[in-house]
Amino acid sequence: MFDVLVYLYENYWRPDACPDHAQLTRKLSAVGFESEEIQEALSWLDGLAGAAESYVGEQAASSLRVYSKAEQEHLGEASIGFISFLESAGVLPPPMREMVIDRANAISGGPLDLEDLKIIVLMVFWSLGEEPDALILDELFVDEEDRLIH
Repeated sequence: MFDVLVYLYENYWRPDACPDHAQLTRKLSAVGFESEEIQEALSWLDGLAGAAESYVGEQAASSLRVYSKAEQEHLGEASIGFISFLESAGVLPPPMREMVIDRANAISGGPLDLEDLKIIVLMVFWSLGEEPDALILDELFVDEEDRLIH
């Protein structure tokens, strides 16, 4: 499913640039994605679209997000740490954070792989038509072992 999401991100500027589900399914099949993988991704994207429509709300600067035991188990320590990093860097406001958590919880299994969470974060930005900061984009795309330290 995550391969389909990355393909969509790389080939469509925004969700509204994507064709309808039937045509998109045909295109994705022609590219070589499996039917089950396509349907899972499209269903996940429908949930993302719903979350993007309800993207509102403000949170006081002194507010604190407390993760439930189920969220901690599902997300895992690395993913929660990454979400906290993005939030403290000022690039993931609370409503977007909640979208990320919601879409991460829509993925079965757990704990969630950090690379999968990064794709979820990228897709949340994409769904809102926002481009992440260049440094954050680097953080989302480049593996740690591939980074050059100057």
